Amino acid sequence: MKLIDAHCHLEPKDFPTTAEVIARAREQGVVHAVVVGQFQKPGDFGFALDAARAHPDFLTPSMGIHPHDAAAALPADWLELERLCALNEIAAVGETGLDYFYNHSPKAEQVEAFHRQCGLAKQLKKPVIIHVRDAHDECVEVLRSEGMREGMIHCFTGDTDAARKYLDLGFFLSISGVVTYKKSEALQAAVTFAPLERLMVETDSPFLAPLPFRGKKNEPGHVGHTARKVAELKSLDADEAALTCARNTQQLLRLRVELE
Repeated sequence: MKLIDAHCHLEPKDFPTTAEVIARAREQGVVHAVVVGQFQKPGDFGFALDAARAHPDFLTPSMGIHPHDAAAALPADWLELERLCALNEIAAVGETGLDYFYNHSPKAEQVEAFHRQCGLAKQLKKPVIIHVRDAHDECVEVLRSEGMREGMIHCFTGDTDAARKYLDLGFFLSISGVVTYKKSEALQAAVTFAPLERLMVETDSPFLAPLPFRGKKNEPGHVGHTARKVAELKSLDADEAALTCARNTQQLLRLRVELE
């Protein structure tokens, strides 16, 4: 099985030794991972770029300002985000989006930050990585208004109706370990509905570990369990499903990865 983890976080507070995480992932058939860089606090965009530079054969970084932190970013941080995202090694803008479940930042500031990062992605001709929770209609409205056609809905947990709207816009759906949980029937139905050619698999490490690791720290090496569940839902061979999801991630993010 060849796998790409389409979205993970590898900050030192969670994973002090990146090399060990990568070694465990390789043992499970993971050939590459997208490590998400995001604003941590004023003047700090985290460890993702450093990690990717230390392991360029395995990690490709993105960079963004999460909706949780939209209100905390200062003008200097927005300038730094623009500088970082313009780097050739940064494959995508994000994660950005809307989170109306926690509302750690006011909705208006989340929307403004989302629009701003969509504009940056268009300017740089790079895809956008989107976080959305309890805000699918509002998210679709922003994407339509910005004319966004290239990106992924990370950790998609919506139903078939939400999936259809994102697919109609041209987006990929990235599926996390949540799909393995017993009470995720609506998500499982959406995965069954969506074409395999528009799906990815991810861990969102260190969060949302799939069964049988639920409740434990997640890491890229666990992404195969999600791929197998996707294959089961679509009545496909697990190796075939994993490889197609990997190719989808490679295509969207223009990854230099050998999959054949």
